[in-house]
Amino acid sequence: MKIHSAQFISSVYRRDDFPQGGEPEIIFVGRSNVGKSSVINSLLKAPRLARTSSTPGRTQAINFYLINEAFYFVDLPGYGYAQAPETVRRSWQALCEAYLTNRPEIALGLLIVDARHEPKPLDVQMRDWLAHVGIPYAVLLTKADKLPGHDLARLAKSAAPVFPSVEVFPFSAVTRLGVEDVWRAIRARLDGSGNTH
Repeated sequence: MKIHSAQFISSVYRRDDFPQGGEPEIIFVGRSNVGKSSVINSLLKAPRLARTSSTPGRTQAINFYLINEAFYFVDLPGYGYAQAPETVRRSWQALCEAYLTNRPEIALGLLIVDARHEPKPLDVQMRDWLAHVGIPYAVLLTKADKLPGHDLARLAKSAAPVFPSVEVFPFSAVTRLGVEDVWRAIRARLDGSGNTH
């Protein structure tokens, strides 16, 4: 897909502040520090659009990026960061649940899992949550550049039973492995929403 424009719109901390234009939304979910921002930047060829950090739990809001003035990339707070204060974790959870359960604009979820490790229990929980609320999704095994090819193939194979009936893409923000596969999945969902430009 040709990217004509990509801009940060807002960091949302309250459900009343979600964008109201009705454009389809591609959501990015995953554990803290799994590389969601790097995935977004790689897909858009915009290295500094989404803020990256080595500090887990940095994203505390839902961040909206408007692409081609037609659809959104939506970066949700990372889950599983135990050192965040309990009150903060509860507020993240409430905001994300409100978004995921009451947002018909969501066209596709991209569940991002670290390719170097087996899917964690919280990744499985997010899988079940997406299925429960009826959000179609694909899985990105990110940081694939950090693994030898045979290890990546083994992990991709082991992930398949954990995420049955969905596409699983090895992905690297460094080498851009998987970028075209992910855009193909995104385009398919946007075609279904009638908004692709």
